[in-house]
Order: sequence, then C-alpha cells, then structure tokens
Amino acid sequence: MSLRGRTGARAGERLEVSPTRVDRFLGGIERVGNRIPEPFVLFLVLFALLAVASSAMAWTGVTVEVPGSEQVDAVRGLFTGEGVQWFTTSLVDNFVAFPPLGTVVVILLAVGLAQRSGLMATLVRVAFAGAPRWALPYAVAFIGVVGSVMADSVMIVIPPLAAMVFKAVGRHPVAGLLGAFAAAGAGYSTSIAVTSLDALFAGITSSVAQTLPDAGTPVTPVSNWYYNIASSIVLTLVCGLLITRVLEPALRRGGVPTEERADAEGPGAVQDVADLTVAPADRRALGRAGLAALLTALALTALTVVPGSPMRNEDGGYLPTSPLLGSVVFLVVVMLTVPALVFGRANGTLRRITQVPTAMADAVKDMAPFIVLAFVLGQFIALFTWSRVGTWMAVAGASTLRSLDLTGYEAIVAFVALASVLNLFIISGSSMWTIMGAVFVPLFALLGYEPAFTQAAFRAGDSATQILTPLNPYIVVVLAMLRRYEPQAGLGTLISRFLPFTICFWISWMALLTLWFFLGLPLGPGTDARL
Repeated sequence: MSLRGRTGARAGERLEVSPTRVDRFLGGIERVGNRIPEPFVLFLVLFALLAVASSAMAWTGVTVEVPGSEQVDAVRGLFTGEGVQWFTTSLVDNFVAFPPLGTVVVILLAVGLAQRSGLMATLVRVAFAGAPRWALPYAVAFIGVVGSVMADSVMIVIPPLAAMVFKAVGRHPVAGLLGAFAAAGAGYSTSIAVTSLDALFAGITSSVAQTLPDAGTPVTPVSNWYYNIASSIVLTLVCGLLITRVLEPALRRGGVPTEERADAEGPGAVQDVADLTVAPADRRALGRAGLAALLTALALTALTVVPGSPMRNEDGGYLPTSPLLGSVVFLVVVMLTVPALVFGRANGTLRRITQVPTAMADAVKDMAPFIVLAFVLGQFIALFTWSRVGTWMAVAGASTLRSLDLTGYEAIVAFVALASVLNLFIISGSSMWTIMGAVFVPLFALLGYEPAFTQAAFRAGDSATQILTPLNPYIVVVLAMLRRYEPQAGLGTLISRFLPFTICFWISWMALLTLWFFLGLPLGPGTDARL
C-alpha cells in the first residue's frame, strides 16, 4: 500500500511514499473523527442531548454541592418551566455574551488591516530572510507557548502568522499553522512571564487555602513561576521537535497542498511571501511603522505606570486584577492597528481613509462561518453552565477520585488525569479550578502538599488536552484556516494531527511534575511542593 505524497524537492513532483505505522494509526483516527458531524450539527446534537439529560436530572431531583460552599443547588433542566423561561429570554445574551465571539472578531479586524496593508508580509521578509530553516519550528513553538500573555488572542494571531513564516522559507505552511496552535493551547496554562492567569489561579487557590488549619505558604501570582519557566522551555522543545519530525513529514507524505485554494474562505489568509526580497519603499515604510509602534508602546506604558493611572486597581497595583489585565485585547488591537495604518500610508496600500473600513470588512466577511457557529456554540455553553451539569460532573469526578483513598504519587497522577478529562468538557480553566480547587486543595493539604503544588498539578492537566476538545471555540477558527488548504478537513483531521502533541505534552508535564514531587524543587520564590 502506498500514498501519493508531495515532496519538497521540486514543484509538482510526486513520488510514491509508504505510510508509517503512525500514519496508519492517525489516519484511522482521522477517518473515525471525520464521521463526527460538522461543528454546527454537532453542537445542535450536543445541545439536544444536554437538554434531555439536564431535564431528566432535574425531574429526579439531582443536586450538587461544591465542597466548602455549604450550599446545595439543584440541577436545572431545559424542559422545565424555569428552563423554558431562561432560554427564551436569554437566547440573544447567550450568543452576544459568548466570550470568544467578541475577542475573535475584534482581533481579526486588526489582523485583517495588518495583513492587507502588507505589514505582516514585510515583517516576515525582514525577520526571516536570513533565519535558518531548522530553527523555525522551535521559534514558532516558543512564541506560541509564551504567547499566553496575550490571553485568548494568541490562538487567533499566531497560527496564521506562523503559516506565513513557514511558507516564506519553503516549509509547509500547515505545519506552521497547526504547530503554532498546538503550542498556544499547551502554553495557555504556563508562560515565562507572569500573566493574568497566574493572578486568577492564585486568587482562587488562596481563597480555598484560607479555610485550612494549616494554609501553608501564601499563594501568589509567582508561586508557580520557576515551574512555569521550566515547563515553557520543555514544551517549546517538545513542540518544535514534533513539528519537525512528526507533523510536517506526515503532511508531505499525505500530499497536503502547500497553497491556499483560490476560492478559500474563512479567517487566517496567508499572503504569498515566497520572495524574501524587501523593496526599498517597503523597508522605509516598515521603519516608520516600527517607530509608530515604539511611540505607541511608550504612550501605553506611561499611561500604565503614572501614579493614579486608570489602568491600576483600587489599591494602586495591577494584581490580582486590574483594568490593565482586562485590557489585553485592546492592547493587541492598538499595537497592530497603529503600525498597520502608518505602514499602509507610507507604502501606498492605505492612502485613503475609505480603504480602512474596506480592509476590515473583508476580514469580517471571512468570519461569517465562525459567527454562525458561535450562535449555537454559545447556546450550548450557556446551557451547560446554567443547568449546573458541568459543576455536577466536576464534583462527581472529584468525589470518585477521593473515594479511591489514594495518598501518594499515584494520587497526583490521578488528579492530573481527571483534570485532563474534565478539560474536554469544561473549557474555562478558572471555572474548573474553582470547582476542583475547593475539593483538592484541602485534600492534598491533609496529605502534606502545598496548595501551590496542587495548583501546579492542575495546570498540567488543564493544558494538555486544550487542543483536542471540540468545545474549544478556537478549534473552529483553526479548522476554518486549515480548510483554506484542505476543503475536506474536519474535526477528525485536527484531532489526529493534534493527538501526538497532546500525548507528548501530557508526558512532559508529568515528567516535570514528577521531578518537583520527588526532588522537592521550589515551585516559585519561597514555595515548595510539601508543607
């Protein structure tokens, strides 16, 4: 048996390539996964199943109690008087309040402007004209992993840019696209820099730890910092290696096109930057855009650091919450839009103000399929939350694990595995940690583990399966980008290509956690694994 594969030696040349065992295994997963209905139909079916299940649980009087809250809540069903009233009055709010919707649309307005002005293509030419091809997967992996400082924006901005970079140096653009998304998903729970997620997790952990007789070392946003630095480096190396040795060779063996379809629709257009020569006019325009970016960054910094800044919180700081941490999307949009406008004005691509809304409208036009899907996905997520089925699942899973009476290293492994499984259903890391932390922070404290260590273990499980779950709304965005190359690609295609990343990420996380567990390494300044 053989596959008709495309090689990189000569354009149009096709050779017989034998599939590896891994190819055959992942190909089987892809075939099975692609039998999953289209995302719109899938979430309609899931919504119907959830509606029936929640109603059955409500009719039978199922309740849920988050440990430590001392409040018992009944599971609510859609097919009840209360459910019908909720759904009919909140249909629009469920759609509009769907968090990724606003983030995706707003970010892509700025990305579209930066692409159509030519700024992104010129940046790629300048930045990677002399870069070694072998280093690109590791550079993309590093940017994706540490890009969590951009919050959800990293999953929208980095993948199409990585595809552009790969294409510019003759590597497979789909490898850059999917590799960057995998890195962004794995790194969402970690970063070399301290992020807003560190502050959010620390606040949740501290609120639970305060109820303990021995709360251990106070949990702060830097309590997992050393651990995060190590995990960022390891995940970067693992992701870069997988892109180079697994993903890209598989794409070429499978004959995945390296060019977008002429009629491609959806977000993430990749411009043709195969010629890395930069015209003098573009170089001058890029210099002006760089100066504009620098001045903009200085202005934003001044606005942030001055005493009494509106970007500070009521205590005059930035952690655990502040307007600054809530302005990530704004900051990304400004740092993309201002240089794009200056670049477009300087090189003539955006000479008239009327060209700006046209460029933005083209970007939104590409978003139409995602907006339609966001409507049904928003309803499903809202029902999952409102019905309390998600909370019930998390508490039931935690109770089951606790009933097994695990006390040693195996308890940590089981806890990480449980977090990984629940992450397939509860995509909000803060929501899941609120529920699981209430159970496991006290449980592991009684076994002698610091609350910060329990938090670190949760981050491992929360990160590894981020890129596999269809409930991750950005999966739909990257699928639309992939279909520019493979019109027939489906969820099974993504799952099969992301599965090696998930497995290797999970093993890497556990290896790091094991080192910290047995060697007693500090997780952060003044924080150890054991009380």
